[in-house]
Amino acid sequence: MAKIRVLILGGTSEARALAQMLSKRAGFDILLSLAGRTEKPSVQPVPVRIGGFGGVEGLASFLRDGRFDILVDATHPFAARISANAVAAARLSGIAALALHRPEWIERPGDKWTASSNIAQAIAALGPVPRRVFLAIGRQEAHYAEAAAHHFYLVRSVDPVTPPLDIENAEYILDRGPFDVDAEAALFASHRIDAIVAKNSGGASTYAKIAAARHLGIEVFMIARAPAPAMRAVETVEEALGAIDQLFPPAIERGV
Repeated sequence: MAKIRVLILGGTSEARALAQMLSKRAGFDILLSLAGRTEKPSVQPVPVRIGGFGGVEGLASFLRDGRFDILVDATHPFAARISANAVAAARLSGIAALALHRPEWIERPGDKWTASSNIAQAIAALGPVPRRVFLAIGRQEAHYAEAAAHHFYLVRSVDPVTPPLDIENAEYILDRGPFDVDAEAALFASHRIDAIVAKNSGGASTYAKIAAARHLGIEVFMIARAPAPAMRAVETVEEALGAIDQLFPPAIERGV
């Protein structure tokens, strides 16, 4: 019997975990797609393709030509364009689709959050008085900080910010999560950080900075996600596996 072909749009720990779990199951053929924005992506447990598809039509053609049975959008929660393309391409190609997006962080007692709808708004909300800012929004959008160059910025990213920001007072850290709360608190204290600009990405891997900010009383300028596209959605790898089993019951249930 032909295997169930699964295309996972990845780049997150959840995508990797789902690919690994499915790879252990008989009857599945998995391809993990990465956008290629990270110079040195983590080792993956299944075959990988890197690069874009050329928009909605390109992705739909790839799904049809590859005879895929299901598309799983497990991209970063802020990859809004890719997610929108996934919804449209699944409809065009006529295949099942599922979104695996981890839940948002929730403000807790002791947190000092200032809500922002986008990065530019968060940077502007820092105000006119110079602050010492931990910037944790990724290298591709770090340039937004140039609109408020009077602040000090400690910029952390997986890959280098190139070219460096046109800001006189900036330092750079290259690192990849998961991060430790105590280490984050020590980092903030050593750089006298009094503000954090972060995306509400959710998940455990990078939550340590939020917990450390709560402990130190640091204000967090939290950037909200855009509304999710209309696709069946789950929040955990276990829920994704359950949804896939509903769509494609295990072989023993099909009498194979």
